[in-house]
Amino acid sequence: MTSPEPSHPLRIAVVCLGNICRSPMADVVLEQKLADAGLTDEIQVDSAGTGGWHRGEPMDPRAAAVLAERGYDPTRHHAQQITPAWFDNHDLILTMDASNFDDVAALARKPGDRAKIQMFRSYDPAATPGDDEVPDPWYGGAAGFELVLSVIERTADAIVAHAPQLARELSR
Repeated sequence: MTSPEPSHPLRIAVVCLGNICRSPMADVVLEQKLADAGLTDEIQVDSAGTGGWHRGEPMDPRAAAVLAERGYDPTRHHAQQITPAWFDNHDLILTMDASNFDDVAALARKPGDRAKIQMFRSYDPAATPGDDEVPDPWYGGAAGFELVLSVIERTADAIVAHAPQLARELSR
């Protein structure tokens, strides 16, 4: 007997601080990898920041440049801020670091909300208990953005590989 198909696409949100570096990079990469795998009908991706000071702005030019250099399209992104309503509209919320995790958890209204939050790198096969955050490249140069993109690509590959299992586990 097979599991029933989810009644809607699995909705994943990736969240960082300002939604102009890490989370939009993860959004773009994960969406592209899902498209390449033929999974865009099954899984939708969105991104947000815990703070709203960049709301409506495009991605950081350094993040956009490193994405474009590796063949991704960063042009459609506009920053947005996560709100408690995101728990109603998303099945899984992946945070980039522990501070983001705590900020998102503070928005949870019920235990089911909190259960939707995980660290993005919880899917990264190279993550360890002491190295499970996506570093914030904001204050560094191009090398920091390249490192972050490598971490995101590796983790996105693992998420895509686990997509059918995720859809079954998180379907309503």
